[in-house]
Amino acid sequence: MAEQEYFRQALANFTFETASGGAIRHLADHGYTVDEISKKLDFPTPMDRIRNTVWKHFLDKGILLLDEPGTGAKQEAYDFVAEYDSWGRKSFRRVTVQGFGGEPIQWKETVFREERDGSLLSYLSGRCGREGQKISAYVSCDFGLRSRREPERYLQALKVLEKSEQDYILGLPWERRVVYHRLDQRMCRIVAGLYKNSEYQGWCYLIEEKEKVRIEPDHPHILNGRCCI
Repeated sequence: MAEQEYFRQALANFTFETASGGAIRHLADHGYTVDEISKKLDFPTPMDRIRNTVWKHFLDKGILLLDEPGTGAKQEAYDFVAEYDSWGRKSFRRVTVQGFGGEPIQWKETVFREERDGSLLSYLSGRCGREGQKISAYVSCDFGLRSRREPERYLQALKVLEKSEQDYILGLPWERRVVYHRLDQRMCRIVAGLYKNSEYQGWCYLIEEKEKVRIEPDHPHILNGRCCI
């Protein structure tokens, strides 16, 4: 019975991979949001399946980390691959996909100050990694916590962002924990936009500098009546 279920799941995964999996990852790599991806697929695919595929892909690529950067922790994920014997018969094998962990880092902690460092958008933009380059920075994200603790206030907070930025955040299945997102241009705009409206408080991890930068409003104890990460 267990073997039949394993094969049934493997077959379902292979069918999904053939129909939509590769296209979803390709579009996600090119910056499309989950909503945009769903409209471009040739085969109808449940929105939750798209969300989870993008999330897993970002974990595998190191765009997202579940552990704080610099801990050296590795993330493992599993997938099914099809194999054919000399007679053309198909079988499935489960393989481990190794995610990004990075080397252990002894962080030097500092605090961002606008009067010294300039605008947060300019500060972060100068530290963004470009496509194809080595990952240079991460920012902490508590979207999964805030969306569950205060869903209405969370949605209201996101309204300060551009529509495409809101769609990006809302399209991902954030876990109920602090997650770490690679600092790219989109995340620069998201973090800076939220911070400008006292809706972001967290950390920026500068990998090459081995610097952990605290980002908080002028009055961190008053952030819409709550404390953040």
